[in-house]
Amino acid sequence: MLNILVTGANGQLGSEIQALSPHFPYTFFFTCKDQLDITDKHIIESFVEKNTIHAIINCAAYTAVDKAESEEALADKINHQAVEHLASIAKEKHIKLIHISTDYVFDGTNHKPYGETDKTNPQSVYGKTKLGGENALLHGKLPNSVIIRTSWVYSSHGANFVKTMLRLGKEKDSLGVIYDQVGSPTYAKDLAKVILDILPRIKNTQTEIYNYSNEGVASWYDFAREIMQMAKLTCKINPIETSQYPTPATRPHYSLLNKSKIKNEFGIEISYWKDSLEECLYKINVNNE
Repeated sequence: MLNILVTGANGQLGSEIQALSPHFPYTFFFTCKDQLDITDKHIIESFVEKNTIHAIINCAAYTAVDKAESEEALADKINHQAVEHLASIAKEKHIKLIHISTDYVFDGTNHKPYGETDKTNPQSVYGKTKLGGENALLHGKLPNSVIIRTSWVYSSHGANFVKTMLRLGKEKDSLGVIYDQVGSPTYAKDLAKVILDILPRIKNTQTEIYNYSNEGVASWYDFAREIMQMAKLTCKINPIETSQYPTPATRPHYSLLNKSKIKNEFGIEISYWKDSLEECLYKINVNNE
C-alpha cells in the first residue's frame, strides 16, 4: 500500500484528487497550508518520516497571478523555494514526486503548440516563480519525478473562470471577454485522474516534463460563450482585446500545449474540452440543487 502526500489538497486539483481517492488503492494524506507548511523543510521531513510517505503530489501553489506582481517574495517562497525543499526530501528518501506547473512559463509568442523542450520565457512574476520550481526539480535530477504543465484549470470546487462566468451570467445582460488569448481549458477532474493513473507507472532516472490539458482550442471568449450556452444563460458575450482589459500581470496570448508525450508514453486518452465542461457544469448544477 502506497502512502501518498497531497499538498494543496483544498484547491481545485487537490479537491478533485480527494473526490477520486476512494477508487484508488492508496492511503492518502491530504494537507493544506494550515496543516503542513511546505515552506519549512524540517516540517516536511518530519511529516514524511512520521507517515512513511512513498509519493508526493504537489498541488500547492501561489496562484494569484496579478497579486503576485506585488508579492514576489511570497510567490517565490511557495512556487520555488518550497519545491526545492520537496525535491531535496524526495531525492534523499527515494520518494516519487509529481509537481504541477503552468503554461505561464512560456511567453505565448509561439504559432504551434508548445512542446516540453521548447524555450521557456515567463512574462509574469507568477510564471517566473513557477519556472523556478521546475528548475529546482530539473537541476536535482530526481529519479521517479515528473513535472506536469497545465493550463486554464477549472473545477466544480473553488473559485475559477467557469464559476465566475456562471455568476456574472446571471447578474448581467452582457459581458466583455478577451478573444485574443488562445489556449485549452483543463477540467481539474481529468487531470486528477491522469495523475493517479500514471503514478504507479512513473519509472524515470531523472525529472521528466509532461504537458496536459483537455483537447481542443478556445479563446476565453469562446470558453465564456460555451459556458453561457450550456448553462442556458442569456447573457451576451462580447469579444474584447487584451489591451481593453489591462491587468498587472502579462498573460500568454498563445498557450496551447502539445500533449503527444504524455499520451504516447502512458497510453492515455484526453477528453475534448467541451465534453469536460459539460460534465463539470452538470456537477455544479447538482451540487447547487
